[in-house]
Amino acid sequence: MKKIICLVTMASLLLAGCSTTNKGAKTSQGTGHGYGGEIKVELSTEDGKITNINVVSNHETSVVYDRALPILTERIIEAQSPVVDSVSGATFTSFGVKKAVAEAMKEAGIGEYEISFDTQGPAVEKKDLEEVKTQLVVVGGGPAGLSAAIEAKQNGVEEVIVIEKLDILSGNGKFDMNFYDLINSEAQKANGIEDSAEALVADLKAEGAWDTDERLMAQAEGEMELDQWLRAMGINLNYNYGGRGHMAEADAYAGEHIQAKMEEKVNELGIDVRTGTKGLDLIMENGKATGVKVECKEGTYDIKADAVIMATGGFSNNKELLAKYAPGTERLETSNQMGTTGDFIPVFEANDIKLEKMDNIRIFPNIISGRRDLTGGGSTIYVNKNGERFIDETKGGLTLGNAVLDQEGGAFYIYDQDLYEKSYRLQKHNNLGYHVQADTLEELAKKLGINAENLVKTIETANKAVDGEIADPFREKALGDKIDKGPYYGVKFEAGVHMTKGGVAANEKAEVLNNDDQVIEGLYAAGEVANSSAAYSASVVFGRISGEEAAKYILK
Repeated sequence: MKKIICLVTMASLLLAGCSTTNKGAKTSQGTGHGYGGEIKVELSTEDGKITNINVVSNHETSVVYDRALPILTERIIEAQSPVVDSVSGATFTSFGVKKAVAEAMKEAGIGEYEISFDTQGPAVEKKDLEEVKTQLVVVGGGPAGLSAAIEAKQNGVEEVIVIEKLDILSGNGKFDMNFYDLINSEAQKANGIEDSAEALVADLKAEGAWDTDERLMAQAEGEMELDQWLRAMGINLNYNYGGRGHMAEADAYAGEHIQAKMEEKVNELGIDVRTGTKGLDLIMENGKATGVKVECKEGTYDIKADAVIMATGGFSNNKELLAKYAPGTERLETSNQMGTTGDFIPVFEANDIKLEKMDNIRIFPNIISGRRDLTGGGSTIYVNKNGERFIDETKGGLTLGNAVLDQEGGAFYIYDQDLYEKSYRLQKHNNLGYHVQADTLEELAKKLGINAENLVKTIETANKAVDGEIADPFREKALGDKIDKGPYYGVKFEAGVHMTKGGVAANEKAEVLNNDDQVIEGLYAAGEVANSSAAYSASVVFGRISGEEAAKYILK
């Protein structure tokens, strides 16, 4: 069976750089500006041909940059030009690298190119491509989609295709520091923590979980065995910081470790992964899901399958849908990855697929302005450009989001050395240069461009409230700790849409339901695309469940 592979390799390009002592060999340098700042490259050429691109320095988000650079490098060397398509999912990084390469090529005397953010490679005439047949197609290459594909393969499904519309795999999970709600883990046991599925369900309900009892128990039972499943792939979440929160290590985020190892496992199992391939529509026949219509650079084609798993994420990056379902949230920026555009929501509506709680949006209180990174980590104060507090810092959601946006010149998150020492996230962001550090509050204010005199007064007032000398002017209970131990830190922040919680209605088997609450045969959903009060770890749990249930259906 002939297959149309719309896939750019994710393997690193290991072309050897040429020595400048060889005949015709040269090196030149150029700079560009990416998502995190300046990108500097060294270009190796021989006889006027690019042989290697070495990025000398950059400040990009590593989990994006590390996946995007090999693809972009391959495109540029193949084209012998920076006029190539950007890597979707890494457009800012791509622009910076292409700009730097263009400058280095000019220095080397092998061409001059004007690079803009919209620069792309030559257009390819799209065609109707040959239909592909498989047993299972998974739409979305994030943690839910990859865990679904892995589980299906491990349960005997031989032919599995994963499509991902971006050029790089992974959803929002790759950015996450924490892996919440994991129970019965080796790290928990090492900390002497005894836990159970029943205790997790009770706690989730107490926290406001709205999932059915059956889904909550399915999640909890899945969490009980998840650690062992992950460890079998080399995913070791060794740091449990109390309760059910986990990181890879005390100084290593969970998300990037999980995603990298899942991608390794997908490759090991020989799963057919097609990046740069966007799902357009469901193929429905006699009420059953029998495939998806897709589009890649070369054209469109049908993937016919015995079952379909939807793992397309939410709609945090679609302001039109945010305005439709949760008015006001469209005003906020998002911390979510750029693929969360809710492409299939119109498809679900057209196929009588039930959507639930679409107005339920998770707003994270602190994301770094101009970036997607979640920040914060404890007792702090929020001040405006004038160095004055403007809100009770315990407020969240749209109340906080609107209050921050209403501050002329933005808002700033201020903390001291005590909080810095308690939070790895804050330490990491300072090491990356995302936050500002100063020995005194006056110096910090100057660096942040805010009123120094007012900032000092604001901190003094807050500290007096902590000591009980006065009432806190903004909240019933004062800050937990004083801000009085230098050095001091600050960052411009805003509240952001972190994830959409509503979505497709699915039962405890991850089977998708129609508007009459009937199971749609052959169709499953996992991750943020589904209505659920749960988050990251549950995406993996229900990814596994969807893969296992799809395998049963396919092989019955």
